[in-house]
Amino acid sequence: MVTFCTLHMAHRLRFFEPKFVDAKTVILFGILNGTSIGLLNLSLGFNSIGFYQMTKLAIIPFTVLLETVFLNKKFSQNIKLSLLVLLLGVGIASITDLKLNLLGSILSLLAIATTCVGQIMTNTIQKRLKVSSTQLLYQSSPYQAAILFVTGPFVDQCLTKRNVFAFNYSFIVLAFIILSCLIAVSVNFSTFLVIGTTSPVTYQVLGHLKTCLVLSFGYTLLHDPFTARNILGILVAIFGMALYSYFSVQEGKKKSADNVIPVSQMRDAESKPLLMAKTTVHHEEKDSDESRKTNGVVTATKDSFA
Repeated sequence: MVTFCTLHMAHRLRFFEPKFVDAKTVILFGILNGTSIGLLNLSLGFNSIGFYQMTKLAIIPFTVLLETVFLNKKFSQNIKLSLLVLLLGVGIASITDLKLNLLGSILSLLAIATTCVGQIMTNTIQKRLKVSSTQLLYQSSPYQAAILFVTGPFVDQCLTKRNVFAFNYSFIVLAFIILSCLIAVSVNFSTFLVIGTTSPVTYQVLGHLKTCLVLSFGYTLLHDPFTARNILGILVAIFGMALYSYFSVQEGKKKSADNVIPVSQMRDAESKPLLMAKTTVHHEEKDSDESRKTNGVVTATKDSFA
């Protein structure tokens, strides 16, 4: 809700202009993203941290699968290999325990599905409907807030047997809530911007870089326990990210080169209209003569009927 209010103020100050998007699309998109947030939190609550990290790792291959099957997007073997190295590294660094339970597994599967579809829709809507990340976030954030406001307190009451509104909100608690909301504005904006500009897979790669940074800063600043396994995993993950970045840039350059018209073809394209000018004029004159004849026949027919 704070994100929507912030963007509404920006709209009033004319920092951007909203663009109309089909109401059905925006509502479905907003509810899907809100549901994804809730399911990810429930997955963390019902699973061990190790299994939750496994859930986040599964988002990348699931996204690749969905884009390949439903959007006919092609991923090269080099990209797949780099993603495999990345996932292997993050898995080594972050996964410590894997405690399975039925409810937690179901919640994790639902979280993976809704997150992947939501991120693919974020990219697809921006590109196909020609809307910016700001415009899409401005229109969808009220629906994300609504679904979480309706379901959040109810689910929390069922799980903890406590009412979130009965909590004693001190000044310090409120200050941290407000700070969290303000940080969330930049997080939401950057998320939509990155997915719209690049792709859902690239956004997930960036997310795993965040995981490596969290582990590193935890050791550096908070003196969290750090083992050789963590170091090895982070190094392998960074190597996978470097491979992904390199192959993505190379494939991007190749596509750009393929789309450029060779100079010889450009010369041919420029010379063809000049060579065909007389022929075109002749055909146009012929067509105009035929149209005049046709109009004359029609006019004569009308006059005869009259």
